Amino acid sequence: MALFSAVTVEQVKEILKKHLEGYKPEIEEANLLQAYNRVLAEDIVSPEDIPAFNRSTVDGFAVRARDTFGASESMPALLTLVGEIRMGEQTEIKLSTGEAAKIPTGGMLPECSDAVVMLEYTQLMDDTILCAEKPVAPKENVVEKGEDIKKGSVVLKKGHTLRPQDLGALAAVGIDRIKLVKPPAVSVISTGDEIKPPASSVKPGEVRDINTYAICGEVMKWGGLPLPQGIVRDNFEDLYDAVKAALEKSHMVLLSGGSSVGARDHTVKVIESLGKPGVLAHGLPVKPGKPTVVAVVDGKPIIGLPGHPVSAMVIFEILVRPIISTMLGRPEDFGGTRVYARMSRNIASAAGRQDFIRVKLEQRGEELWAVPVLGKSGLISNMVESHGLARIPSEKQGVAEGELVEVEIY
Repeated sequence: MALFSAVTVEQVKEILKKHLEGYKPEIEEANLLQAYNRVLAEDIVSPEDIPAFNRSTVDGFAVRARDTFGASESMPALLTLVGEIRMGEQTEIKLSTGEAAKIPTGGMLPECSDAVVMLEYTQLMDDTILCAEKPVAPKENVVEKGEDIKKGSVVLKKGHTLRPQDLGALAAVGIDRIKLVKPPAVSVISTGDEIKPPASSVKPGEVRDINTYAICGEVMKWGGLPLPQGIVRDNFEDLYDAVKAALEKSHMVLLSGGSSVGARDHTVKVIESLGKPGVLAHGLPVKPGKPTVVAVVDGKPIIGLPGHPVSAMVIFEILVRPIISTMLGRPEDFGGTRVYARMSRNIASAAGRQDFIRVKLEQRGEELWAVPVLGKSGLISNMVESHGLARIPSEKQGVAEGELVEVEIY
C-alpha cells in the first residue's frame, strides 16, 4: 500500500480482526490471588447455593412473621424466647407458634421461622418473654438459601475480566483455582539515534526514551505482557534484526518512532521484508497520530506508532487496545469509560479526519465540561494533565463551545 494512503480507523480494525481470526490464546491455571484483572478462559458454574442456608441480615430475633402482625409500641406482640442462635453453628431450634429465638447478623434461621425482628424494635420483659413492637413481613431481614447465587448457575462468563468483587464471588462458592487466558506477549521497541535511556545525561539534540515506558504501561493496563526490547538505532539492519527477534518471542510488536516520511525511515521496508501480508496501511486520517504504520506478518500485528508520545498513546488507545482485547477474547471496547461533556471552547477540525482532543473534565454546576489541553503532540505533560480524549467524528468540521462531545476517560 502506498505511503499515507489513509483508510479509516474502523476499516483498519476490521482488517486486523480478519487477520487475527486464527489466533488461539494460550490457557493457564492460577489461584484467585493471581487472577485480578485477568480474563476467564471458561464459564464458572456455581457448585453450591450461596448462602447455603436461610440467614439473618440483622441482629434481632427470628420469628414466624404472622406472629408479629398488628404489633406496635402500645400493643406489642408477646413471644416466648426459646433459645439463641450462635454464629457458625447449625441450630437445632424449631419454632412453634408464638416463639422466637435470638439471632446475630449472618446467623442461621431456625426451622419454621421466616423473618427477623430487628433488636431495636424489641424489649425483653424477662428471660423468656419478648415484646416485638413492630410487625415484620415474611422474608423481612432474611437472605434465603440460594438467593445470592444458585447452584448450577453461571457466576461469570468466559471472556470476563476479573474484578475484586468477582474474586470474592468465586471464593464464596468454593473455587480457588481457575483457567485464565494467558496475556499476549507484546514487544515494545523505541527507534531513533537521538533516543537515550532515562538515566542517561542528554546532549543537545538527544531526548530520553519516553515511549518504551508509557507504552509498556499501556500494555500492562489492558492485560498484555510487555516485553521491552530497548532502543534500536535508526538503520535498516539493526531494525530488521530487532523486529525479527521480537516476532519470534511475542504475539505483537509495537514500534515507536521512524513512522514519518523521511530519508531515514526504514520501518516500512523492514516490515515488508519480514513476511506476508506486510504493511496494510501507512497513515490514518486521525489527529494526532497520522503517520501510523499498520501491518501483519505471519499472523502477528506490527504497529508502527508515531514517535511523539502523545500521538503514540492516542493511537494505542484507539487501535492497539482493541487488538489486545481481541487476543484475550473479551469485548473489543473493554475498559472504555465514556461520558458526555460540553466543550468549553470552539475547536476546528478537518472534514474526513477524526480528531482526538485531550481534555480535562470539570464539574460546573450540574453539568460536566470538557476543557481542551492544547499543545503539540511531543509534549507528554499534555497527557499527564488531561483526563481523557474527546472525539470529533470525521463527518464534522469541529465542535462549538457548549456542544456535547463524547469523552473516553483514560
